[in-house]
Amino acid sequence: MFPEYRDLITQLKTTDKHFLKLFEKHNELDQEIKNMESHVESGTADEIEVLKKEKLLIKDQLHDILKKASAA
Repeated sequence: MFPEYRDLITQLKTTDKHFLKLFEKHNELDQEIKNMESHVESGTADEIEVLKKEKLLIKDQLHDILKKASAA
């Protein structure tokens, strides 16, 4: 995710608790979605869709933080 910001992501994960929390939540959702899609965990198509939308909102928030931090 966002390879152009790799170094900045590493930095923000250690200096910005809010960014770290969002980053970890994004990864948790990603794993949960993968588990549901591969039937490791149970989940309906609607439940998966809700998780994907939540993950996308978090990704947008992360991107906004990265854009602001790189401009500073």
